[in-house]
Amino acid sequence: MSDYTKETVTRQEGDADDATGSQTVEYLIYFIFGVLEILLAFRLVLKLLGASLSSNFVSFIYDFSKIFIWPFEGIFSKATAQGAETTAVFEPATLVAIIVYSLIAFGIVKLVRIFSGKKQVE
Repeated sequence: MSDYTKETVTRQEGDADDATGSQTVEYLIYFIFGVLEILLAFRLVLKLLGASLSSNFVSFIYDFSKIFIWPFEGIFSKATAQGAETTAVFEPATLVAIIVYSLIAFGIVKLVRIFSGKKQVE
């Protein structure tokens, strides 16, 4: 016969695996900016593929993301390529927005770490 034992592991508040308040804020910042980056990436790809505005999904992505690329409009001119049925558009403003918002998220997280008062080991 085999013998086996049952082990019980209990966790107490403040264990090393628990996220601190500042870590939770960091995760939230990364999540919010991650969703924004995905939205902008969808916009970039849909424009490049010449997606039809008659689609509700495409219209939603364009309308919702418009405000986030607005500050970067006009930095570079748009490039278009006429296809057989669609027109592909390369929006450099969207690419610039993706890069800038990534840097902003990184900077905010670094500030949260500085103001948390804990020594960071990386």
